[in-house]
Amino acid sequence: MTMRDPMGLEISGADHDSLHHYQDALAQFQCYVGDPLTTLDAAQAQRPEMIMAHVLRAWLNLLGTEPDGLVAARAAYRQAAALPHNAREQGHLKAIGALLDGRWKEAGVLLEDVSIAWPLDILALQAGHLVDFFCGHGRMLRDRISRALPEWQAQMPGYHALLGMHAFGLEENADYLAAERAGRRAVELQPRDGWAQHAVAHVLEMQNRPREGIAWMRERQPHWAGDSFFQVHNWWHLALFHLDLEQYDEVLALFDGPVFGARSALVLDLVDASALLWRLQLLGVDVGERWRAVADLWTPHADVGLYAFNDAHAMLAFVSAGYSAQAEAVLAAQQRVIETCANDNRQFSGEVGYPLCRAIQAFAVGEYVNCVRLLRPLRSIAQRFGGSHAQRDLIDLTLFEAARRSGQSELARALANERRLARPNSAQTRRLALRASQTEAA
Repeated sequence: MTMRDPMGLEISGADHDSLHHYQDALAQFQCYVGDPLTTLDAAQAQRPEMIMAHVLRAWLNLLGTEPDGLVAARAAYRQAAALPHNAREQGHLKAIGALLDGRWKEAGVLLEDVSIAWPLDILALQAGHLVDFFCGHGRMLRDRISRALPEWQAQMPGYHALLGMHAFGLEENADYLAAERAGRRAVELQPRDGWAQHAVAHVLEMQNRPREGIAWMRERQPHWAGDSFFQVHNWWHLALFHLDLEQYDEVLALFDGPVFGARSALVLDLVDASALLWRLQLLGVDVGERWRAVADLWTPHADVGLYAFNDAHAMLAFVSAGYSAQAEAVLAAQQRVIETCANDNRQFSGEVGYPLCRAIQAFAVGEYVNCVRLLRPLRSIAQRFGGSHAQRDLIDLTLFEAARRSGQSELARALANERRLARPNSAQTRRLALRASQTEAA
């Protein structure tokens, strides 16, 4: 049986009720709220042969970069591949198969082809957008959505998500005015759109508007917090605004509360926990014993070698907590990936992840000259292992502090000057400029 969804796309194996549940799950995914996997259970109970329910389940399990998600995604993929499907659905299957094998870039191109042929396929656009993010394809974060946007109308279901993704892509390409306008419009249309909320937060972060950022997050907190898969990352953004204002007690309270209070073991949440503690630590803030709990939750991932961006954040926790065995396991896993794997994480690790992890380890043991040597070449290519500008700023902050501690006063001053022009109204930047003159003996 074949039906058409509200966008006119053919959905193989669906009936009215299963399509309704599928659309509900898709809407949850677009906002990162609720439990779309449970919603898909209802769709598949109604019509097990509905292929797009299996496809969406695979994407949901793949796009969190969770090692355990691979098993569930592979099962969904196998079930889907055995069902009758049309050309668009086949495009999804090919992309899922590529990503299951770690071929991120190929998956992105395959999804690009789906979106070119069917620009109203919001799932292909969203999955492709996230693949672009994990690959560090900044231009495609914008252009994948730009290609489809003129084909859409505001009353179409999911239009808010398209605007939110476009906002983030525009921001990552420094088109801040257009990004903020698109992001704010998206949350007007759908207040629960966590991705659009975070896109505007990125604009305010990059433009050094922390007080506006705090207001943006606090005023809309009932919408983006709660049962949101993305809420920890949005709490992290709020913490960054307070950090920029040197409100360290507030940052620590946010860490102990919504950022890490629930002890989430999700990799994406652990990334935020590590990144926030490291920033505090670089500024000389005493974080107490907080690192140990973070490192404990990272420990099962130490030797996985699945995604280099995650490895770097695990390394932050391990070296800070004194978990030397786990730190060595990360490096060994990355070496194994570089030497033996044929997937894209080989490049992510070889070009950025492995030298960054070595630099983090060097910093932790006081080898600041070596840390500087490792970090300087990474600044211009760090996007190759994924993340956003705001997340990768951690590299610059670490380089500055390593330069300062190694007595490289001229480099520290140059880096501080760079930030002063980019963030002239930042209290944290003023503090860094002052610290640049307080270099330690090499």
